[in-house]
Amino acid sequence: MKKKKTQAGYSLSVIMTVLVVGIVLAAFAAGFLVFVAVYNSSMRNNTITASEQAVVQVTNTVSDYTKNMRELMELIQGYYRDSPDSRNTAIDTLILTRNDTVLVTCYDETGTLLESWSGRHGIKEQVFKNLSLNLNVAAEDGKMTISKPHVETLLADYYPWVVSIQQPMTAADGSRNLVVMDIRFSQIADYVDEVGIGQHGYCFIMDGEGDMVYHPQQQLIFSGLKEERLELLQNSPDGYLEYSDVIYTIKTMADSGWRVVGVSYVDELITRRVRNVAVLLLGLLLLVLFTAVCSSLVFSRMISKPVKNLIKAMGEFEGNASDFTYHPVEGSREIGALSQSFGHMVVRIQQLMEKVREEEITLRKAELRALQAQINPHFLYNTLDSIGWMCEEERTREAVEMVNALAKLFRISISRGHEIISVEKELEHARSYLKIEKFRYKEQFSYSFDVDEECLKYYCNKITLQPIIENAIYHGLDRMVDEGEIRISVKSRENNLIFMVEDNGIGMTKEQCREILEGTSGDKTGIGIRNVNNRIKIYFGEEYGIRIDSELDEGTKVIITMPKIGEGGYEER
Repeated sequence: MKKKKTQAGYSLSVIMTVLVVGIVLAAFAAGFLVFVAVYNSSMRNNTITASEQAVVQVTNTVSDYTKNMRELMELIQGYYRDSPDSRNTAIDTLILTRNDTVLVTCYDETGTLLESWSGRHGIKEQVFKNLSLNLNVAAEDGKMTISKPHVETLLADYYPWVVSIQQPMTAADGSRNLVVMDIRFSQIADYVDEVGIGQHGYCFIMDGEGDMVYHPQQQLIFSGLKEERLELLQNSPDGYLEYSDVIYTIKTMADSGWRVVGVSYVDELITRRVRNVAVLLLGLLLLVLFTAVCSSLVFSRMISKPVKNLIKAMGEFEGNASDFTYHPVEGSREIGALSQSFGHMVVRIQQLMEKVREEEITLRKAELRALQAQINPHFLYNTLDSIGWMCEEERTREAVEMVNALAKLFRISISRGHEIISVEKELEHARSYLKIEKFRYKEQFSYSFDVDEECLKYYCNKITLQPIIENAIYHGLDRMVDEGEIRISVKSRENNLIFMVEDNGIGMTKEQCREILEGTSGDKTGIGIRNVNNRIKIYFGEEYGIRIDSELDEGTKVIITMPKIGEGGYEER
């Protein structure tokens, strides 16, 4: 039996694409030839006119900007003749009320900063390079000068793009200093960015020395990806200059010496007369567009639209797999089969995710029970040992008080099986423990509590403070000669509760602190702290837990961070 031969050749979509592209290329080739023949003579005049209009607009706007800067400097010059108090008040008010004024500074003849007015921003203590001051220009001209745009380097943590105006001024006391005012350049930059000549034409500003002042594509200029013919433009008079397929329109500003240059491309400014040629090509273009649109609609409905719907469903499933509900995509037989397979895969993955989630919950419950089991025997052993020691010493009354405190402590520890208890009960639990230990250690240490009242209504893990306090007593205060001190505080910080246990004991090294939290010390030191830290992370996440700050012979501070949880705010799992 012979096998069926697969049909070779191009698909219908490829044939249609080649046909449409061929027709479009032929139509535009003919239209381009007609266009070049008819409109080549008018191309140059249209380009020059559009460029001149854009350059005049930019020149007027920049002139108004520089005029405004000079008026502000004249106003400051008037303030500068007043008394120091009056001058400071007037200039500070000017900076706070005008968004364009960034900074005013005053220097002596050597460039030493004497005074500054910066509004809400502070001056740097150390300035690497002062871009606002140019002593050479000020000394040479002896009049008001305008710098090139630059980044503000004098303000702390604030770096706007500014232009500096500097002018010698005489103060009320007769001293002659140099006053510099930094004004935002962003308004002019934004305006120049928005000016367009055709689709790709633009304007930029240069100075009389041939240096760039501002270019809308400044990043490309500085990175070397774009280049302007500045030497050619510097030696050219005002007017227009045609170079290759580019027309430069130049106009010099009398007040600042800056030159506004418009860059326009000849091929872009011919759209008004293209309509005459478009009439000749309209019939052919309508036929091509009609064929292309019909073909696109048919293929989109048959293939593209169902595929896009399936891709969209896959993206939604990837973003939220657990809550995703799949609706089958209708289309051709192949699309239907693919849609059905994807639906089966979605159901299977969701079943596996639910199974993994249940296993994680079971594992976390087992971890919590194991951690709690480690803490309770450890604490009970130490407490009963203290009570036994008191009975041996025939301190019956104190032993009874310790037993009562122990009973109260374990009543809170049991908490009807709940892992989460109120902060108030947790503090009561800590006080009971401290009372027991203070009996045992014969008043060798004192303790105090500093608790924000608003924190008492929140909830936390039970038996959180007791292991920390126990570690402070046994390993921090036990070997001290002087009286020890333990301070417990609970504070509110945004959405978190901050528990802090401090002692003035012997302290630890950073390596010992790390070993306690990571359990790498090789002994049982800090087992209670590690267990508390693990319980907090299991319940609330890795961003919560314990941090230890300690210095040898100074003491130890244990900081516990938990989220604020109200009654019923955390579901027991």
